[in-house]
Amino acid sequence: MNRKDGKPIYWSLLAREGWSLHMAATPEGLCFVGSQNKPFDELRDWAARRFPGGSLVRDDGRLEPYATELAEYLQGKRQSFTVPFDCGGTAFQLAVWNALRCIPYGEVRTYSDIAEQIDKPSAARAVGAAIGANPVLITVPCHRVVGKDGTMTGYRGGLPMKKRLLQLERESV
Repeated sequence: MNRKDGKPIYWSLLAREGWSLHMAATPEGLCFVGSQNKPFDELRDWAARRFPGGSLVRDDGRLEPYATELAEYLQGKRQSFTVPFDCGGTAFQLAVWNALRCIPYGEVRTYSDIAEQIDKPSAARAVGAAIGANPVLITVPCHRVVGKDGTMTGYRGGLPMKKRLLQLERESV
């Protein structure tokens, strides 16, 4: 079965280098990267909210380009992603997610920094909400955003995953 608009949602499980992440893509690009060691339910529930009436089709071969880039990143061999994305969102969310992709590998920014970057300096809380809605963890690096005082703040994948990703980047720079 397909999404309402007729486009299939393909999924796979990346299980490499001590990581276990579900991911999904449409024919247009990557649309979901899940949290470390979360069950398939995380992907299924997200897809049910994002694409009501649709279903998921496992296709490891189709997801291999995405899995390869993610694995290279997790090995410290890749600092940015070239795969296409299909992340539907509001104009504000897309602006925030694009700003996240501009944060250099191994660096962090604050919510206020992102708000200023998108010319919405008083929207730090809204930036936080948009970051929390990021469907493609790691590839759109919301893990690189910290609190104003530099503390670790919420992360859909959990703070241990966020800390692990930041440590990986610090060690690979």
